Amino acid sequence: MSLVKSGSLKASLPRLDLPLPILLVLLAVGLGLAGNLDAGQVLETFRAGFGRALGDFALILLPSFLIAANMSRRPLPTIGGWVRLISPFSAAGMICHVTAYAALAPIAGKHRLSMAMAAYAGFMLLVPAGPLIVGAALGVDDPGLLLIGLLLLPPVWLAGEIWLRLFRSTEATAAADGAAEGASTPGQWRALAPFGVLAVMLTLGWSLDLAAWPVLDFFTRPKGALLAAALWSYLDTPAEHRREGLESSIRRTAGLLVVVGAASAVGAMATTVVPVAGYLPGASGQAALLIGLFAIAALMKMLQGSSMATFAAVAPLVLPLVEHMQISPIAAVYAICLGAFVAILPNDSYYWVVRGDALEGTGDGAAIRRLAGASICQAFTGLGLLLLFLYLGLV
Repeated sequence: MSLVKSGSLKASLPRLDLPLPILLVLLAVGLGLAGNLDAGQVLETFRAGFGRALGDFALILLPSFLIAANMSRRPLPTIGGWVRLISPFSAAGMICHVTAYAALAPIAGKHRLSMAMAAYAGFMLLVPAGPLIVGAALGVDDPGLLLIGLLLLPPVWLAGEIWLRLFRSTEATAAADGAAEGASTPGQWRALAPFGVLAVMLTLGWSLDLAAWPVLDFFTRPKGALLAAALWSYLDTPAEHRREGLESSIRRTAGLLVVVGAASAVGAMATTVVPVAGYLPGASGQAALLIGLFAIAALMKMLQGSSMATFAAVAPLVLPLVEHMQISPIAAVYAICLGAFVAILPNDSYYWVVRGDALEGTGDGAAIRRLAGASICQAFTGLGLLLLFLYLGLV
């Protein structure tokens, strides 16, 4: 009996079940060697690429995750169906739609599924979540990110809501319908205060020219406003929980910085080996480039499931393309964010969180149709609006 037939050969082969950062590092080095770069050039290009975006990401992720950790330790206001209005801002403030869903589900009652899609949209479209994370890799430091996200949010959320209503499940959802909807207390609204600080600072930066006052100018830009919101969150947290929040933010930031650095190294290596400028069209094809960025982000999201990893990996990879095409940086940011909507599938942790709660008792096929369908509707609605904004000169 041959080794193949007996299965011995198959059993002896190593499994390449490698984490995304390792795959990206190997890809970066492999591209350099395949492109006939010498050892010194490979190392130099890798070092330059790896460190290119880390400073910006550290300034964003550390304070963002500190706010998220502190918010997750506070009770959130109980407002029944109106929970759908605060869930996008909670998901953005917590930098995690999964955490926001878990925090709000007990007070959402029969509105859990709708709230889940609203939280998903907020995480993807609102500062300080998706747009600020992607913007860090693309070098975008524009308070206008906040405004465009707020303009996109209502129609994008509505698209998902319409899909859910058209394909309403007829199966049991007792767990989603049985939650109590009590009254909120004024103190519970303090959990959202950091997001209010962030919104106020960014609005001031967008509407006023504060260049003559460097300190004010810094704290009304996205990174400075985020630091101000994180400081508010830290001081507003009971002293005995502050250390926990800091340690949590450091742990969550460290892993993502490795992904960001490795993805940046791949982008730098690829553009060193391949003459990007010689293969790309001129700057006139901005709409086509936005669709291309959308497609790249959607493909990455479907392949590996994690929205955060998609943000961290895609933007550094496509940065050379965006720079060459000279497209609106804000438009590029949102093209990537909208691509990451596609789609809530079983390889996404959010699918299982919502599947086991709001869709408990629903068949697997129905759950996929509802969650994946709603997220795809949200993605293409947002893309259509973004292209309209580009045509109107809003981005």
